[in-house]
Amino acid sequence: MTRYRPTVVEVDLDAIRHNVRLLTPPDAELMAIVKADGYGLGAVPVSRAALEAGASRLGVALVEEGLSLREAGIGAPILVLTEFPPGSEKEAIEAGLTPSVYSDDGLERLAEAGRALGRPVGVHLKVDTGMHRVGVWPPEEAPAFARRILDAGLEIEGAWTHFADSERDDEGTRTQLALFRNAVDALAAEGIRPAILHAANSGATIRLPETHLDLVRPGAAVYGIDPGEGIGEAAGMRPALAWRSAVATVKRLPAGVQDGTADHAARDGAGRDPRRDERGPLAAHGPSAETYSRGTRAPMPVAIARAIVPARAASSSAVTRSSPWAPISTTSSPGATSASPQSTTT
Repeated sequence: MTRYRPTVVEVDLDAIRHNVRLLTPPDAELMAIVKADGYGLGAVPVSRAALEAGASRLGVALVEEGLSLREAGIGAPILVLTEFPPGSEKEAIEAGLTPSVYSDDGLERLAEAGRALGRPVGVHLKVDTGMHRVGVWPPEEAPAFARRILDAGLEIEGAWTHFADSERDDEGTRTQLALFRNAVDALAAEGIRPAILHAANSGATIRLPETHLDLVRPGAAVYGIDPGEGIGEAAGMRPALAWRSAVATVKRLPAGVQDGTADHAARDGAGRDPRRDERGPLAAHGPSAETYSRGTRAPMPVAIARAIVPARAASSSAVTRSSPWAPISTTSSPGATSASPQSTTT
């Protein structure tokens, strides 16, 4: 189908590589989190770029996400951050996906699948230290659960936890880290020593080196998304996402005149241009529901008439997507790369 809308998303794979290199500690590995189709930017090209930049592992939320990476020929270790859902265990194990485990039901299903396949299954034990999503809770129960893992014939390759607010709450994050270390020490007292310990998400990777352990596990920061409080930009992260479009119309309105775009933005919590009263609102409208409004809540790289606002150099490699559900295509050129004019997004 011929596409006419000029709006596209551009993914800067060089920014992904830059961010991975910047985030990788000198004394720990990096697992790039590529869940939700690589935060919507394309899990396969993002994974390849991250691995090229030195990531040693990948993390996903769903078995299906891991299987898609395997189908694309990616052979790096892949940790599924949740337990394998019922019925998926054999396929996931055969694909070489590593499961997280934290419940007796999940443990039993994994053990049964491993016995049926006649192969050892390595798992990562998830300990809940305060995030309170999934994980063994309270942390003091970790040794008993780890013993059940081993008694079921599984191998404990790693142990991990997840911080609730590492971008802002140093005290709470260090409390969680202490709880995790206590759980690991209790495992060691039982003769159980996982080879890989990990806890640091994006905020902790950037701000708290003591949380790095054997492996850091950044997600948002890999894509140049600020984890919070401006720490991403301060650390030198580069945004991997840019919107590109064309202006359909520009109007200068008298001071005090209402305009639908700015009023909607205000109701949504976005800021207004402080000069609005003296200059009047300025709205640049693209085709059908595609609008760039001055004074938005957070800066978004937008290219208008080949000039990026705010200005950023385009990468020599980019991924463009025609819609949130469409296939990804990768393009390269010697200079600035603009997305295909026939690709659009909503």
